[in-house]
Amino acid sequence: MPTNIKTDLCVIGGGSGGLAAAAGSAMLGVPTVLIESGKMGGDCLNYGCVPSKALLAAGKHAKNFRAAEAFGITGGTPTVDFQRVHDHVHGVIDSIAPIDSVERFEGLGVQVIQEHARFVGHKTVEAGDYRVTARRFVVATGSSPASPPIDGLDDVPYFTNETIFENTSCPDHLIIIGGGPIGMEMAQAHRRLGAEVTVIEAFTLMGKDDPELTAIVLQALQKEGIQFHEGVKVVGVEKTAGGVAVVTESEDGQLRVEGSHLLVAAGRAPNVNGLDLENAGIKYSKKGIEVDARLRTTNKRIFAIGDVAGGLQFTHVAGYQAGIVIRNALFRVPAKSDTSAAPWVTYTDPELAHVGLNEQQAREKIGDIRVLRWALAENDRAQAERRTDGAIKVITTKRGKILGATIVAPNAGDLLQPWIMAVTQKLSVTAFANMIVPYPTMGEVGKRASGSFFTPTLFSPRVRWLVSILRKFG
Repeated sequence: MPTNIKTDLCVIGGGSGGLAAAAGSAMLGVPTVLIESGKMGGDCLNYGCVPSKALLAAGKHAKNFRAAEAFGITGGTPTVDFQRVHDHVHGVIDSIAPIDSVERFEGLGVQVIQEHARFVGHKTVEAGDYRVTARRFVVATGSSPASPPIDGLDDVPYFTNETIFENTSCPDHLIIIGGGPIGMEMAQAHRRLGAEVTVIEAFTLMGKDDPELTAIVLQALQKEGIQFHEGVKVVGVEKTAGGVAVVTESEDGQLRVEGSHLLVAAGRAPNVNGLDLENAGIKYSKKGIEVDARLRTTNKRIFAIGDVAGGLQFTHVAGYQAGIVIRNALFRVPAKSDTSAAPWVTYTDPELAHVGLNEQQAREKIGDIRVLRWALAENDRAQAERRTDGAIKVITTKRGKILGATIVAPNAGDLLQPWIMAVTQKLSVTAFANMIVPYPTMGEVGKRASGSFFTPTLFSPRVRWLVSILRKFG
């Protein structure tokens, strides 16, 4: 006989969104159950954000060693111990894991069940030997790497983001299928650690970002020796004596790329299988669970957040949505999710960070806009550090209200943060133009770009005429 549990809130999924919802509920004194069948911390901690940034950090140190000569320091080709790189990555995961652990959440008052959950009714789930009945549910089961329908893929070994961080030896030649953020970050990290790398993309490399600024990132990656094949269709994968071969087709004909290892980074699929959502009256598709603006499913007592609900697949968005659910489910406030000012960052070097509307979106939506730019090459700090590949691009209305911003620069994700506030609070470029910013910092590019909004007016013939008149009065 199953053990029956009655609770106020049941959260299914122990990733970033689910943990935020469970912690918030428990800290408010609400009886809370959390069900997770896999690793606590979900994809972000174990297979995504954390290990990828740790691997990128290792690659960055290797790159700095090679580039030291430009600063008068003897550098050279670093010796990379990939086993120790692996240990570094997992050491970082281990250092963060206690924050997301079962013990911590039980300490907060959450009852944690480490089993797979499936709905058996509109307000009941079963998980192992437990049957949980709750007033409200939150489904936060995340997503998993998608396996594209490629002939021969099932017959060859390949990495996904869930397995590549277990690798303890550097690939001789890593072929990556997928030119989105995951593919590009892993391409640069492995290239810097000593692998030959080829990226194959069916559509446009980094296609969700502003093409003017993605071109800067792609050029930087190409300078490091990463090979790109863009706008080609993968028609087959074959095992070879040395590893694997990927066969592509394009307007230029067929191309065969041979390598030692393969990483498939061609999108993600929401984790809906096995939840028996039909039993709870929840509509879903291959894109995820259907939700309204308040993140309620077609069963209004059940919410869905994060990757499983479709939309932007970012840890910070899942965390934001957890807050929306808490307001709706516990405070009975009809809060709506608004991700129009949700930022995203691709953590290549240089990083690419974006918030709000890009130029094309703004022209389609607003029409009459201003585009402000400032190159990193005109920034003194960038020159001092010899890191001048980058720029900022700010989109405003004709009156100067900030609609969006994209930055390519070292630590662009950090530089973007005031622009997130600007888009959220509907600020004008005047706010940035009037700032006193410390010198020399790379953040000055934002002030410079904002100041350029006023240049045509400030130095116009009319203003020059006015100044000449005022000069006559002494």
